[in-house]
Amino acid sequence: MKLLSLIALSLSLLFSCGQSKAKKQEKEPINEVVTTLPQQVKDTLLTFENEKTGTLPPAFSQSFTGKGELTDWKIVDDNGNKVIAQLSNKQPNYHFNNLIINDFDAKNMVLETKMKGVAGRKDQGGGFIWRYTDKNNYYVVRANPLEDNVVLYKVEKGKRTDLAVMGQGRTYGVEVDPIGNDWVNLKLEVVNDLFTVYLNGTQLFQVKDVTFSHSGKVGFWTKADAVTYFDEFKFSILE
Repeated sequence: MKLLSLIALSLSLLFSCGQSKAKKQEKEPINEVVTTLPQQVKDTLLTFENEKTGTLPPAFSQSFTGKGELTDWKIVDDNGNKVIAQLSNKQPNYHFNNLIINDFDAKNMVLETKMKGVAGRKDQGGGFIWRYTDKNNYYVVRANPLEDNVVLYKVEKGKRTDLAVMGQGRTYGVEVDPIGNDWVNLKLEVVNDLFTVYLNGTQLFQVKDVTFSHSGKVGFWTKADAVTYFDEFKFSILE
């Protein structure tokens, strides 16, 4: 595994192993589909320990979808550990904060991160963006501590639509055990039109969709006034 400490995406590479500290939830997989993953050709872990607090590393770009005026992603210190955080807390409800890795583009991949919802009255939590073309066109999956659910959406032409869970239909994702404001581990496997979502090591659900079939950028996402921390972003390109 390559350990990537950001300064740009011409970053120093070190070997490391990342292990989530999140506690596993005791929940049975839902509608599991047996799928053989393509070969893993890159396994990289982003950490933020060498970054300057109060700044956005140049490896990232930020944007937002919907209403409002800004998004505010910065490196912050979380009890002695540096993380990347979305800090804007005054945005309207239909406002999506996007943080994109500049020099990473893939169609099939595995994404994994630790995340913690810190604050937010309208919304909390967040998750992954993938197959990002621009601020109005991408997929997103997010975990929400206020609602205790995980939902996968497409954002097409600026409109967000939740996608049907395989075997269940339009259920608005799935409910999960209380998330609270602790660190959790969110993981996503993307293989062509099949998206498999995990929380704390347990498979939650799968979605199939062909809206965006091309490669695209990846990153983090939050909604409205959600102040959320992310750390240990691992991603693997699949071929």
